[in-house]
Amino acid sequence: MAEKKSDQGYVDVPLSRPMNIDGAQIKVLRMREPTVADQLASEEMQGRDSAKEIAMFANLCEISPDDIKRLTLKDYKKLQVAFMDFIG
Repeated sequence: MAEKKSDQGYVDVPLSRPMNIDGAQIKVLRMREPTVADQLASEEMQGRDSAKEIAMFANLCEISPDDIKRLTLKDYKKLQVAFMDFIG
């Protein structure tokens, strides 16, 4: 599960298996805490809610939306839980 670092403003999300991002094998995604600006940017985007969520997660993890789309559903759910921990 995600390891929260609330005092640091991020969450480390371990992946079920490493993935290649920009030529590097990544085992953990770091999601930073969302800001009001992140929320406003998401609200201003056109498209489906799922596409907005993918774009938000990509921004918060500092990877591309295409990288988020390559995650397994299991790992994507971990990102959703990590995000909800920040806003819940």
